[in-house]
Parts: sequence; structure tokens; C-alpha cells
Amino acid sequence: MITLETELTKLGRIGAAVGKKLKKLGVLTVEDLLFYFPFRYDDFSKIYKISELQSGITANIVGQIELIQNKRSPRRRMNITEALVRDESDTIKIVWFNQPFIARVLKVGDFVSLSGKIEEDYSGFSMISPNYEKTSPPPPLLIRRGVPSENEARRGTLVHTQGLVPNYHLTGNLTHKQIRYLIKQTISTANNIIDWLPQEIKKENNLLDLPDAITKIHFPKDQEDIAKARERLAFDELFLLQLRSQITRRNVLQYVSTTIKFKEKETKQFVDNLPFKLTNAQKKAAWEILKDLEKNKPMSRLLEGDVGSGKTVVAAIAMLNVALNGYQAVLMAPTEILAKQHYESIKNLFSRFDIKIGLITSSDKRLSRNVERTIQNEKEKINSKFIINNSQIIIGTHALIQENIKFKNLSLAIIDEQHRFGVEQRKTLLVGTGHCPVPTSPHLLSMTATPIPRSLALALYGDLDVSIINEMPAGRKKIHTQIVPENKREAAYQFIREQIKNGRQIFVICPLIDISDKLGVKSVKEEFEKLDKLIFPEIKMGMLHGKLKSAEKEEIMKEFGENKIKILVSTSVVEVGVDVPNAAIMMIEGADRFGLAQLHQFRGRVGRSEHQSYCFLFTDNRAENTMKRLQALTNCYDGFQLAKIDLKFRGPGEVYGTAQAGFPELKIASLFDYELMKKAQANAIKLIEKDSTLNSWPNLKEKINETNNLFHLE
Repeated sequence: MITLETELTKLGRIGAAVGKKLKKLGVLTVEDLLFYFPFRYDDFSKIYKISELQSGITANIVGQIELIQNKRSPRRRMNITEALVRDESDTIKIVWFNQPFIARVLKVGDFVSLSGKIEEDYSGFSMISPNYEKTSPPPPLLIRRGVPSENEARRGTLVHTQGLVPNYHLTGNLTHKQIRYLIKQTISTANNIIDWLPQEIKKENNLLDLPDAITKIHFPKDQEDIAKARERLAFDELFLLQLRSQITRRNVLQYVSTTIKFKEKETKQFVDNLPFKLTNAQKKAAWEILKDLEKNKPMSRLLEGDVGSGKTVVAAIAMLNVALNGYQAVLMAPTEILAKQHYESIKNLFSRFDIKIGLITSSDKRLSRNVERTIQNEKEKINSKFIINNSQIIIGTHALIQENIKFKNLSLAIIDEQHRFGVEQRKTLLVGTGHCPVPTSPHLLSMTATPIPRSLALALYGDLDVSIINEMPAGRKKIHTQIVPENKREAAYQFIREQIKNGRQIFVICPLIDISDKLGVKSVKEEFEKLDKLIFPEIKMGMLHGKLKSAEKEEIMKEFGENKIKILVSTSVVEVGVDVPNAAIMMIEGADRFGLAQLHQFRGRVGRSEHQSYCFLFTDNRAENTMKRLQALTNCYDGFQLAKIDLKFRGPGEVYGTAQAGFPELKIASLFDYELMKKAQANAIKLIEKDSTLNSWPNLKEKINETNNLFHLE
């Protein structure tokens, strides 16, 4: 007996090879299979007469085989199966390549349903490599219109050639036909799927029952079936996201936080002494954060700003107020390069204040000089514990949560590029502190330069308040961005030489570290070799990638920052935060391998001074979709707009990387369906207000507990 837990390899006609391919897709059991949804449908709802066919269309016909035979193509050494199929109107030739078994499966006299593309040559119309299924004879022409139920019954047994035929994402040599066959074999078990969505929500929102939605998404009778099934399944995904967010928000509100009083005089002094003027967007974001810090409930805020929009100085204003109130602030960055850069820039920003600043990474522990001078015993080791006990502001990487560090009086945790940290890592940083009866927790400020459209922010961060910096500092020049065809490569190299003569520096980005034959994608190592030995032998170059030791990375970045290295060949390790104002050209190899949001991040590494900057995009992929996507980067400089464009071209998984913690893997929901998101959020809030324990809905509670590891716990 087949159940939802049945492993697919135990079903008939599933061999180890097919099982391995399905495993690659994350499909191991019958339940996994039923939740592996189609991404599009071929519409074979209309059965064409052969006499109605036209060249170029994709169509379904039903007819009887008059002739079928195999023959060998002498030139290509290929098996060709040819058949003649007739209906009441005409005859057509059918051709299959390298599938000689078809002539054993189909015999003269068999009725077949065929779907495929119609082609035309000197001999007339033909159907090349169509899908086929044996079927019963069609009803007589005179009574066919009067007996739709018989035609419908016949069509219901056909899953590959008639009606709305589902298509699935594949891997290896797996076929749509294999997946459809398996789902047809197991679809009856959909009735055993527990529908965890409360009845009142289904009724209020006119949603299908879950088993019905699963059946209709795979085998719809019409477009309305698809629409209703997608609505239910998309609502489920968004509702669970919102419910998790609301539970998280409610849990956070059970904690208390330190009240940070606004130090107006010192803050004004800090802002007045900055070497630049704050934008209105920076001022607004800083004020929203300062108002949150004055409350005794933990702040949960996302500070979102485009590349170079000045998020760090806004965070610095918050850290300054925390330090002046006598508490600690911590800033956690995803890479050592970025952590060290934050450490140096924050030291410079606070040079007029007596604030002690520490750095903790796995390979580097430092204190600002004024702290080092306080060390009485010269032999005393500057370790993590010493830094925590002697710093008001601590900058670090994941080492802050891996070394069992206990903060003294942590009041503000800032997580930079927060989606790069796992949920458990963030949770470790935010665990309650102190021993008072009410649990305490630091205020949280998450920062990201990854542009997230408002609709996506709503779906991801229902538990966070959002501040957006949507203005760039005054005086920034637009970065000239262009796609460089291969025949203009030499001209680009010459332009780079001229820029270096004028004192500028260059970034070169490659998708891979090591040389690989995968899709001909360029690697850092081979590109460095080529540029260093063949193109720019007279120019000092450096190479940067994730496999280098921390000391090597730091030395390379130091030399690049000091203008000793003129060209830096790197992987995406420079994507976030690296700040070298003198760099004026960003050259990206294999640009089609990156999302627009990531390309925009790369581009943001240049254009950070008064010098005119340039971004050159190189790609061997000339596909229309690829060129349209890259062209968008040459015309648009707004990261939020680019993220929207990229979502349309590629989908959220590819744009943001579903492997990145914090971004959900949405199978079917659209991040552009703002109305459905609002509906899901409203229902989640209403449910939590009724019963925050969810005990009234045990199936829903179990579902939430199942996916607890996916909780978004910023």
C-alpha cells in the first residue's frame, strides 16, 4: 500500500538511477513528490484535426497508426522511427530519433494521442519527436459534440498529451514523462495530506482544501483549477512566513531592554564634525532608531540602504548613544575584511570621543590605542575576554558567537548583511542577559545593502520595522556601465592602462576560484595568470579569494588600499563593504553568472570619490534574456528597481540565493503578489490575537513546529 511516507525507490518501475536523480531534487518520498509543483503547463486542451494543422504550432492530434517502422540513417548513424497516422480528415508523418523501442510499443491499428511541434518540408507536414500515449478510438464525428463526458473520460486517462500538461524542473536525464507518471501513480494519496490551515481562514478567504489544491496543481482541468490551486498553495507559504514573524515579534515583546537616552548635545557635535553632510534619508533613519532605543522593549529594525548610501554612519550614531549611556554595542560583520574595515572607520568617526573600541575575529584581536595604553601589565594578553571587559563598542565576525563570549552589559546588537548569518547564529547573539525576573535582550539593528523591494521585505521581515535610506550622498557621479563585446576587449584593456597611468586602480571579478571546464566560466587564478603575464606584465597585480589565509587577504587589501597593487583580481569576496575610493574601474568576467543585485553590489565598489568611474560587463552568453537583463544594469542605477527587474527575470531563489539564511525558498508564491501577502499577514495577526499558543489549531501548531528551524529570528 502506498502512503505519503513511502520511499519512491520502493514504487514499481523506479530504479536506483531515477531515485538518485529525484534525490538531487530533494524528492525522496511520495509526499515530497506531491509537493514538487509544476512551473508551467502545455495547453493541449484542443484536439486538432490533421487537416487543421499549420507549420510552427504545437498541437495535439488523435489518430490511428497506419504504418510504423525503424530505419537507420547512414550519414548520422542514427535510428529513425517513422509512422503514418490518420484521422477522419487526413494523414501525417511522425518521426522519432534514437527511440527504436517505440516501434515495439506502438503497432499498426493502435489509436494514439500525440502532442508536439508541427514542421513542414517538401513532403508536407510532419510531427517531430512528439509525446505519445495509446488511447481508445475517438467517438464518431457525428456524435462527438453530443457526448462530452466520454471524451472527457478518455482525456482523463491521458497525462502527457492532452489537456493542461504539467512541466517540472528537471535534473540529469530525468524527463517530464517520468515525473508525471509517478505523480499519476501516487496522486490518490493526496487525500491523506493533513490540511493544517484553520477552517475559518479557508472559508473567509475562499481557499481550496489542501488535498484538492495538490490534485489540481498537478492535473488541472482548466485554467481556473490552476489559479485556485496556486492561490491556496501560495497563501500557505506566505501565511507560514507571517505567522512565524508574528510569533517572533510577540516573543520579543516579552523581553525588556535597556533604555538608551538620546544624548542630543554629543550627537549634534558628532554630526557637525563629520566630513560630509548627512542626507535627509540618513537623518530620518537615525531618528527612527534613536526613538526605538529610548523604549524599554527590544528594538527590531532593518536598516536597508543601497550600496554607498551611508548606513555605517547611521549605525555609528546609535552606537555613540549606547556608549555615552554606559552600555556596550556590538557590530557583527560576515567577513574579516568587512569587520576590519568597520573597525578602522568607526575608530576614525569616534576619534574626538573617549570611546573604547575592540575588534574580535578568529585571527585578529585588537583594541583602540587609548585602551592599549591602559594595560598595566605588559604581559597581559589581549584576548576576547579582555577586549569585552575593556570596550564599549566591539566589532567582529562570527567569532563573537563561536568563542563562548559573555558580554558585560550589551545593549545594542548590529548585524551587517544580516541574511548572511544563520538563524541560530543571530539567536546566540541575542540571548537574554542578566538575572532579573523579566528576561532581557539587547536592541537589534539589522543592516543590509542587498536591495529588497518592499513587497519582499514584508514577506521576509513581518517581525521587523524597516528604515530605508533611499538617497545617495551629494556629489556622487554616475558610474558609466556598459556591456563589452569580445571584439572590444582590447580597447577595454587599453582604457584600463590609461586609467592606471592617471593614478586609478582596477577591480576584476571572476565567478570561480580555480580553473574549471564547467560551462567555460572564468576563474580568478587563470584570469590573474593571463592579465599578469600577457596583458599587463608591467603593472603590479594582486589576487583575492576565499581560500587565502586571513593574513594573506589582509596584506593584499592593505597594499591595494595603499595604491601599491593597481589591479585586484577577485571572487565575490569583495562584493560587500570593501572601500577603496581610488578604484575607478570594475571589470566583471562572466557577468551573466551573477544576479543584477550582486552586479550592482560589485559596481558599488567603485565611484566612491570625485573620480569618474566605470563598470565593464563581459559575457560569452548572448542569449536574448541574458542581454536584456544585463542591459537593465546599464540603464538603471537604483538597487531596489534592479532587484525587482531581476526577480522578474530569475526568481527570488536565484536573485538572493536560497542557501542564504533568512531568505525563504518559496516554491509557488509570487513576491509581487502584494495583496495576497497583506491578506496572509492580516490572517496571521488575527489568529495570534485569538490564541497565541495555537493550541486551538493542533494541526497548524504541528506544522509550525515542523518548520521551526526556518524561523526568522532577527
